[in-house]
Amino acid sequence: MALQKENIYKPVIKKFVLIIFLFVVSIKLQSQDNHQYLTNRPYAVVLGTTQDGGYPHAGCERQCCKNAWSSDSLRKMVSSIAIIDPRLGLGWMIDATPDFAKQFHIVTKKHGVRLAGIFLTHAHIGHYAGLMQLGKEVMGAKNIVVYTMPKMKKYLEKNGPWNQLINLKNIVLLPMNDKKEIQLSRDLILEPFLVPHRDEYSETVGFNIIGPNESMLYIPDIDKWNKWEHDILFWIESNTYALLDGTFYYDDEVPNRNMSEIPHPLIIESMNYFSRLLKRDQKKIFFIHLNHTNPALSKNSAASRSIIKNGYNTARFGMEFYF
Repeated sequence: MALQKENIYKPVIKKFVLIIFLFVVSIKLQSQDNHQYLTNRPYAVVLGTTQDGGYPHAGCERQCCKNAWSSDSLRKMVSSIAIIDPRLGLGWMIDATPDFAKQFHIVTKKHGVRLAGIFLTHAHIGHYAGLMQLGKEVMGAKNIVVYTMPKMKKYLEKNGPWNQLINLKNIVLLPMNDKKEIQLSRDLILEPFLVPHRDEYSETVGFNIIGPNESMLYIPDIDKWNKWEHDILFWIESNTYALLDGTFYYDDEVPNRNMSEIPHPLIIESMNYFSRLLKRDQKKIFFIHLNHTNPALSKNSAASRSIIKNGYNTARFGMEFYF
């Protein structure tokens, strides 16, 4: 009797095992397909998250930078992102920061692409000073394409050491214009647009990066959202991701400095301003370009927890955003 029961259940057990096996295989194949799908899609990667001076900040011995001076693991690079198209093996960097050497290495070695160009947002040191690495004293680069707005182009052409880079053909300047799309590849577009900022030497731009499926708004520097001629809320709603100026968390953050001379939208102001957005749109926002005094630099700070609690995010080094 026991033997008969065993014979009855054997086909059922075999069928059950076969179903489980096929299910596991299908999940694995689906995972591989998803991985292949992602690895073939263009994406943006965060190369740095801090304001122009980096972290720790030159001359700062306050508590905000104290630990970072003695611990390399706490140091953070200046704000920049790269656009990577693995299908073509090409990458484009937005801004050439003082940390260009490390960031260039990450783009070309870790992400395995050739640098096809650099897009400059404006002429504050954290955004173009890294161009010096392309000169004969360092890389001796050949014809690296640098995209600039008209005033920025004139500034580089008329001032050293930047004009030496042009004269020696280390770099080649190509023009950008407000709201004029630049085709990076067949389904990858970058559109610069003017934003209000302290324009001592050049214009300041943000970028709309439009991919085959998703898009990104990138504005690392702006004076205030309500000074911009466009509705930032509409732009956030119209994009998949928004990496936005989060230089300062609150007012009076920098001692002995008049904050009106270095205007930026405070994170606490931005969170309040963006509270009119739907939750799904608030989640698109990642604050970037954080000053060394900004408590949100630390993942474990009360400021970072408040940002998350309110439905927003802080950009962190190495984050990838697929298009």
